[in-house]
Amino acid sequence: MRTETTNTEAALRSRIARGEVPARAVGKTASPLQGASALVTSMRNLDATIAGPGPQLLGLIREDGVSDVLVNGNTVWVDRHGKMERAPIRLGSMSEVRELAVRMAAAAGTRLDEAMPIADGTLPDGTRLHAVLSPPAVGGPLISLRTKRRVTFTLEELAAGGTLTPEMLRVIEGLIEARANVFLSGATGTGKTTLLSAILSKVDAGQRIICIEEVPELSPTHPHVVSLCQRGPNVQGEGEVSLADLVRAAMRMRPDRLVLGECRGAEVRDVLTALNTGHEGGWATIHANAATDVPARLVALGALAGMAETTVYAQAAAALDAIVHVTRDASGNRMVSHLAAVEAGNPLKVLPALTRSGEGPGLALLRSRIAARRGTQF
Repeated sequence: MRTETTNTEAALRSRIARGEVPARAVGKTASPLQGASALVTSMRNLDATIAGPGPQLLGLIREDGVSDVLVNGNTVWVDRHGKMERAPIRLGSMSEVRELAVRMAAAAGTRLDEAMPIADGTLPDGTRLHAVLSPPAVGGPLISLRTKRRVTFTLEELAAGGTLTPEMLRVIEGLIEARANVFLSGATGTGKTTLLSAILSKVDAGQRIICIEEVPELSPTHPHVVSLCQRGPNVQGEGEVSLADLVRAAMRMRPDRLVLGECRGAEVRDVLTALNTGHEGGWATIHANAATDVPARLVALGALAGMAETTVYAQAAAALDAIVHVTRDASGNRMVSHLAAVEAGNPLKVLPALTRSGEGPGLALLRSRIAARRGTQF
C-alpha cells in the first residue's frame, strides 16, 4: 500500500510539474476503486505538496503550540509550547528529504542546489524556511521551519500571560505614545517578533508604519502597515536589495514609524542615521545577551559599516531612548526580563530601569523622557 501511495504521489508531482491542472491530475492518477474520501485526501495531500512542506510537515506546522519544526536528515523534531519533542513521523530516504527541501525552497521563491546549498525564504502560508543540503550539512539535509503566528497578541494579553509585568506594560505604552526610539534585544526564539507585533498594534491608527525585514514575520494589527523585504542576488550575482538599501528607501516613503525586523549587519549605520534625522518612534530588534550588551553589539555591527567605535556611541546615544530585553526561561516561557534607559557616554551607558523584581536607576530617566515628549507627567 505504501509503495502504491508513493507511486501515486510521484505521478501527481510529475503531472503538476508539466503544468497540468491539479484537479485533473488527481483524477487521472486516482485508482478506479477509490472512493470520494480517498480523492479528497489526495487533493489535500497535493495542496500540501504544492505549498511546499507536504502533508506530514504541514500537519505539524498547523498544530497549536508548535513554533518550530526541525528536520535532521530523516528525523523530525518540534518545539511545542517551549519544549523540544521528537515527532513520530519519518519522511523517507535522504534523497526524498533532499527533494522535499528543494521543493520547499522553490515554493519560497529561492534557489537550493549544489551551487547554493543554503537557502532562506518564506513559504506561501508565511512559514519561515531555512534549509541546508548535504554537504555542508552532515548526515543528511537540515530543514528548519519557523511557523507564522496565526493570531497577533495584544500587549494586554501578553501581560495577562506573564510575558511582562503591569509596570513594564505601562512604561512600554508610554514609550509608544511618546514616540521613543527603542531597541528590542534578546536571543533567537525568545519572542522578540511576537512582542514587537503587539507593540506596533498599539500605534495610533493615523500613523504610517514601514516594516523592513529579511523575511516577512511582523504582523501587527494596524490599518496602515507597509512591508519591505530584502532580496538576494540572482544566479548572475545581480539584483540584490539589501536591508540597508531598504532603510534608505523607507526614509523617502513618508514613514511615521520606521521598524527594522532585525538589525544584524551594516544596515545599523542607516538605522541610526534615520533615527537621528527626525524619524521618531522607531523600533528594531537586535540579538544580545542582555540590554547592557547592546552597545557592544552595535559597535560590532558598526564595524561592518566602517563606523568607528566613538561614532557608534555618539549616534546611538542621540538616536535611542530605551532597550527592552526578552528572554526564555528553563520551562520555555518567553518574557520581558528588563527594560533599560540609554544615556550618552563613551562607552555608551545602559541604565537598568525595570526588572521582574523591581525598579532600577534608569527608570527616572525613562519617565522624564516620556513626560517631556508627551507634555504631561508620567
